[in-house]
Order: sequence, then C-alpha cells, then structure tokens
Amino acid sequence: MDEEKQPMDEDGRDAIIISKVDIMKLADVYMLMKTDMIKIEKEIERSVKADHPILKEASLHLLQAGGKRIRPIFVMLSGKFGDYNIDRLKHIAAALELIHMASLVHDDVIDDAELRRGKKTIKAKWDNRTAMFTGDYIFAKAVEQASFFKDKDIHTVLSKSMAEICVGEIEQIRDQYNWDQHLKTYLRRIKRKTASLIAISCQLGALAADASRQDQLRLFRYGYNVGMSYQIIDDILDFTGTEEELGKPAGGDLLQGNVTLPVLYAMCEDESLKHEIHQFLSTNEREQQDITSVLDRVKSSGGIEYAHSLSKRYLQKAYDALEMLPDIPAKKSLHQIAKYIGGRNY
Repeated sequence: MDEEKQPMDEDGRDAIIISKVDIMKLADVYMLMKTDMIKIEKEIERSVKADHPILKEASLHLLQAGGKRIRPIFVMLSGKFGDYNIDRLKHIAAALELIHMASLVHDDVIDDAELRRGKKTIKAKWDNRTAMFTGDYIFAKAVEQASFFKDKDIHTVLSKSMAEICVGEIEQIRDQYNWDQHLKTYLRRIKRKTASLIAISCQLGALAADASRQDQLRLFRYGYNVGMSYQIIDDILDFTGTEEELGKPAGGDLLQGNVTLPVLYAMCEDESLKHEIHQFLSTNEREQQDITSVLDRVKSSGGIEYAHSLSKRYLQKAYDALEMLPDIPAKKSLHQIAKYIGGRNY
C-alpha cells in the first residue's frame, strides 16, 4: 500500500475536522430543498405502502428509521443544471432512495445486523425471510417509480446500477472473514456498494432534466468520487464513532467479518494483528474489552490516517469535476456537500 500513501497535514486530523459553519452550510442546502424533499418523501411513502400488512409495516419501519436522503439531494441539485422540474425528478429521486433502502435490508441479512440507525433491523424485528422479501419488494417499487420515464437511457443506467449493487452484495458475502484481500478488491467493492448509486444519482438527475451530455458526465464523475470518499469515511467512523453516534456497536464491520480500509492497512503494517483478529472472532464468548484492544491496534497502526488521505484524494477529484460545470448556486451546494462528507466525525 505504500504507493498510495500521501503526507498528512500536521497530525493527520485535517480531514476529520469540520467547523460548525460547514454544518450550518449543509443544513442551508437541505433547507433550500425542503419543499421539494417533502414531495419526494411523500412519493417514497406512497410507493412502499403495500396491501399486505407485513410488507407495509416492514417497509414503513425502514422508512421511518430515517436517513440522510443524500441521494435525492444529489438528484435535485444535479437537475438544476438542466430544466428543473420536481414533479419529474421526484420519480428518479424516489427510485434511487428505494434502491438504497432495499440494499440496506439485504445488507442487514448478510451481516446478521440487529441495529440500524439505533433501531431494530427488519431481520431482527421479523426474520431473515421477511427481510429478504421486503428488500425485493422495495427493489420492485423502485423499478415502478422509474416507469414514469420513457427514456430508455434512464432505464439502462438504473438497471445496470441495480446489477452492480447485487454483484457488490455477493462480493461482500464472498469476502467476509477473508483477511488476505487486496486494496483493489476493497475499492471495487465499495464502488459497487456505494459509489455507483451516488454517481448515477447525479447523472440521472441531470439526464431527467435534459442537461447537456458533458454536464451529465461531469456530474457522474463528481458523484462517483464523492461516493468513494463517503464510504471510506463511513468505514473510518466504524472505528472512531461511539455506539450512540453510529446507531450500532463500534467495530461492527469487523465483528461481521467485513474487511474495511483501516483494517486492511493495519494488517499490512502488522501481520500479528491478523492472527489476533482471527483469534478474537473464533471465540464464542467475545468481550467488549477484547474488541477494544483490536480497535486500538487498528487506530494506532496509522490505518485511520491512511484512509483519510485516500478519501481526500477522491474528494479532490470530485472538486475537479465540479470546476468544469456552469457557475450556478447548485454547484456551490455540491461543493459544500463534498466538503461535509470529507469532514464527518460526528
């Protein structure tokens, strides 16, 4: 991994510090889109209301758990580069958020997760089969939302992204508890699991608003690089956040056998850590002090700083893609969102 290393500012903390001013600016972005976001929320809720009581209750349980709704925000802001019409864009935004929601339901089954955003997962509240069929149902509702559009390019982009997410889920299953992964394997997985959907949120927002092909491509590149940074930061927070902040136990990814970037780096730096992790996960009675020891070793290895440096590289590419876009208020908002994503530290 040495070829990926980059010098950090001062003690490596620059990437995780975010001012209250930045948070306020991000809140301003959401406030400006509030009226249109309400329309999207109503569209999503209308879409998941099923005739079957369990499907309806499970879908609404997930919806009411909340979320950043960052994909709909990207759709709307990207739509500003063309002929903005929320009554068209809400169908793209709802479809993409539904795809994201469905993938979370499936993820929780794969990871055997009990909590998401501090609330019971569908698989924990009901069971695995209910969760899988609920996820499938929400995927189907996403396709139904997209049927509003006659443009085959929209359907092609959307279907390819859904296929990418499914491949990413299979790869996650395949790579669970595989401690001999390469950096490229990790990057390919987070591209399919996270970055691709954020990328097409930007692309389809522009496409549905008839923005120029060049701007669609620039927005896609912006979204891809922001998405890569977003997931890397999420993987960092799994080690640096508290259970209250994360809505799940710290180190949850590691406990589920998911090898993220900080761990990958730490194991490359210290081969004995791989043995300690394997020994810990093989123990039937795991104690919090044991996972704390592992987390501390990962944090002291330089893995957190390394992950931040790579996140910053993706963010810079996102900023570069924005530079070529027309100077409209939405461009500034996209820049603010990227800055917030790169600086999240709860």
